[in-house]
Amino acid sequence: MAIHNEIGEKGELLAADYLRKKNYKIVATNWRYQHKEIDIIAYDGNILVIVEVKLRSSNYFGDPSESVTKKKQRLLVKAADAYVDSLDEEPEVRFDVISITTSDGEFDIEHIDDAFIA
Repeated sequence: MAIHNEIGEKGELLAADYLRKKNYKIVATNWRYQHKEIDIIAYDGNILVIVEVKLRSSNYFGDPSESVTKKKQRLLVKAADAYVDSLDEEPEVRFDVISITTSDGEFDIEHIDDAFIA
């Protein structure tokens, strides 16, 4: 496995643990629809939360959340629509970003609720 994939996987595990500690119910990770992927799908109460996780080793090139471009947002919305279509219900949906930076083995996690509107 490529090193960037291992780093991404570590970030997603950290983010899922972080969300569980906040009493989110994780229902899927790395959910794929065509060529689109949702890192984490969870419920915060009755709200379906689509989570994009970004991890960087520093903020040198900006905050990791800044890499969630408009194009990435459109892909997430399309994947979320496909996921919701697979459900028996139509829950309220929210898009969050979890930004993680690491330095000297320490991880700084920032959770941005409602990071963008579909």
